[in-house]
Amino acid sequence: MENKTTILSLFLIFLFTLPFSAQESYFPPEGEWETKEATAYQLDFAEAIEFAQDNEYSESRDLRQAILKGFQSEPYHKILGPTKKRGGPAGIIIKNGYIVAEWGDTERVDMTFSVTKSFLSTTALLALQQNLITDVNDKAGNYLWDDTFEGPHNSKITWKHLLEQNSDWSGELWGSYDWADRPPSDKNIDEWRERELHEPGTYFKYNDVRVNVLAYSLLNVFRKPLPKVLKEEIMDPIGASTKWRWYGYKDSWTTIDGLKMQSVSGGGHSGGGMFINTRDMARFGLLFMNNGKWEGNQLISEELIKEAVQPSKANTNYGYMWWLNADGPRQWENIDENIFYAAGFGGNFIIVDQKNNLVIVTRWLQPSKIEEFMQILYKNI
Repeated sequence: MENKTTILSLFLIFLFTLPFSAQESYFPPEGEWETKEATAYQLDFAEAIEFAQDNEYSESRDLRQAILKGFQSEPYHKILGPTKKRGGPAGIIIKNGYIVAEWGDTERVDMTFSVTKSFLSTTALLALQQNLITDVNDKAGNYLWDDTFEGPHNSKITWKHLLEQNSDWSGELWGSYDWADRPPSDKNIDEWRERELHEPGTYFKYNDVRVNVLAYSLLNVFRKPLPKVLKEEIMDPIGASTKWRWYGYKDSWTTIDGLKMQSVSGGGHSGGGMFINTRDMARFGLLFMNNGKWEGNQLISEELIKEAVQPSKANTNYGYMWWLNADGPRQWENIDENIFYAAGFGGNFIIVDQKNNLVIVTRWLQPSKIEEFMQILYKNI
């Protein structure tokens, strides 16, 4: 009897010294989401919420105008996909799966710009998981039938290079040229167009044309539209709404197996990309906070999630289209270095903190204020 009592005592000690997340894990059912007071976790987000509401993105709520102004320095830039007027500041904070703070209209569908890239990289993880792509270090050109990756430079590009945005892919896709996307201001068009290409894997360049090359390549691998892949494999299983949409451009269509399919864009730089509400963004973040598991179902392997948030050699603050708060030029001061996040034009963020079991989504926060917002939010964590 004494041995049984000792074993029970040791078990109880073990149980109550486990991280809180291991004792309590909540996954919101479709159309529902339980809330808890932040004070239940000795947390107070009032100051951070007030800060977010007081620091709205300063450009026009007419996002077509905001896009044209934001990228006016790019030669030949134009709107190629749909846009939508946005709402005001909104956000949500999830702790252990529960909503502990919320502001603005979190059910309004808005453009999310480059947050889309993290949804896109997720479809690449699914392709790896399903063995449609054998290895992330495989040459992408070996999986396509056309000349997308032909030539001495492009033929070297791997899936990993595309995911880490260090491929330096050169060419034209859907009427847009890689060299015309965010060109350096100290060079003229001819200098940038005729530049010497960097060896794939050695040079990071944020470039939507190359991201769209990844989307097109994955479409050819799956042989069905990426929004359908994401819906079936991720968004439906996590109970997302039916309101989100993922668009490409008016001319980004191709034919596969006799069917006309749209190749989606990885952002809203020229319109298109993911249109989604704050709550669905939070569900997506919650999946990653739980290392790809949703209520006992491993939708994405934990190994692939960990791989996706490893610093790349060319940019220590970037993984597979997730930004990392690791040591580097984009690190947020006094914020845990293990945090990773999706970020988009206009102040759209999905922030994942696995250490504290937090997911933070902000919409239309002045981008230059995100570090200060996080510092205020983390003051009592």
